[in-house]
Amino acid sequence: MLIHEGDQRTPAIDVKLAVLLAGIAGALNASGFQAAGFFSANMTGNVSALSDQIGLGRFGLTGIFLALIVAFITGAFCSGLLIETGRRHAIRGIYAYSILLEAALLAVLAVADLTIPSFGPGLLTGLSFIMGLQNAATTRISDARVRTTHVSGMATDIGLALASLTYGNGPQRLKLHLSTLAAFLLGGIAGVVIYLAIGGWLFLLTALLLLVIVLPEVRRARA
Repeated sequence: MLIHEGDQRTPAIDVKLAVLLAGIAGALNASGFQAAGFFSANMTGNVSALSDQIGLGRFGLTGIFLALIVAFITGAFCSGLLIETGRRHAIRGIYAYSILLEAALLAVLAVADLTIPSFGPGLLTGLSFIMGLQNAATTRISDARVRTTHVSGMATDIGLALASLTYGNGPQRLKLHLSTLAAFLLGGIAGVVIYLAIGGWLFLLTALLLLVIVLPEVRRARA
């Protein structure tokens, strides 16, 4: 799932990757909103909100929206840099290490959220970085077939796949994009319910879930 890239991947592998990581992204995005009142993965909404605040001359929240956007882009940049470095040095499974980094950073955020009062802004910025990191890795490994945080893109791809179906093409693409969107939605619902029940422990639980997903891939890469 996190070893092969591009044309070496099967549709089933892409669906598995999309469902697992989009579900986690949905949970983190929704629970982050419950924790601090902003969405960490919604860059369309954050850019729109930033432009709205500036246009209305309300500059109190512009720093938060700008920080979320910059953090997401920085996460994607770091993921891309890590992947390029790994490929240049022929490190098999560099994508698995990228998701392993995501798990480690999420665990650090979880501990900080549980121990530092009023950590909301730091939590959101960290989650945005992590979402950028994850989305870049899944986009790159799948040749842009899988984007785990980009709901606008998912909805567009579903529409295009439905159009292709009228000519007998695209059932596998439609399954992939519907699965991604459904996983993000269900992950978000679960994230809200679990966060309301256990609070910041959700982030530590999610980090452990990522480890369960990625450690077998790391072992396969080193075999």
